[in-house]
Amino acid sequence: MEPDGGSTASIARAAGLARPTAHRILCVLADQGLLDRNQRSGRWSLGPEMYLLGSLAADRYDITDRAGAILRNLARDTGESAFLSARRGDETVCLATEEGTFPLRSHVLHIGIRFPLGVASAGLAILAHLPERDVDEYLRRVDLAPTWGPEHGDTPLRVRLSEVLRDGYSTNPGLIVEGSWGMAAAVFDRRGDPAWALSLTGVETRFGTERRRQLGKRLLADAHTLSQSLR
Repeated sequence: MEPDGGSTASIARAAGLARPTAHRILCVLADQGLLDRNQRSGRWSLGPEMYLLGSLAADRYDITDRAGAILRNLARDTGESAFLSARRGDETVCLATEEGTFPLRSHVLHIGIRFPLGVASAGLAILAHLPERDVDEYLRRVDLAPTWGPEHGDTPLRVRLSEVLRDGYSTNPGLIVEGSWGMAAAVFDRRGDPAWALSLTGVETRFGTERRRQLGKRLLADAHTLSQSLR
């Protein structure tokens, strides 16, 4: 609908509704301040109450300001690019990033990119820390292998999830783009649910065994600090 608004007819088509039904619903939403209608063009756009609702939700879900210093320090101290991703249903979406100082970088992640849970290090870290029944239900209804490759099939994915629970952090050994590695640690909300993840990405040569332990320890410490600040 945004930024120019939408006509009643276009909104009705998008929603699969008859035009009169869509018009009645739009009028009710406008009465509640959730929509505005331009009296000249007749086009509908988001109303002031949507802004207020978004502001209230941002206080609970948008943690980019609180994560800013952590991301900057993480990128500076490790030389790798640091990211904050959030869970949105069955996906993760990248919200913020800080570029590292090492001249060779992975360019898989960027602000706004989405991956299914279990794909990329952030989605792997979040999925591993969900209740077991939620993981089982997700893997029953989602088949990642056809799109993301056989290493995202049920059995190998479950092996990696068990490794995350063992180590505390996740590792993506170039499964999305060859040679591009990532690591992540989950960040928990006030209820103790894994709602975000801090991650580092870089080229494979930067992720040797001993350095992965060091990076994992740092990710866990920073994720814990951020989780505590949210509580």
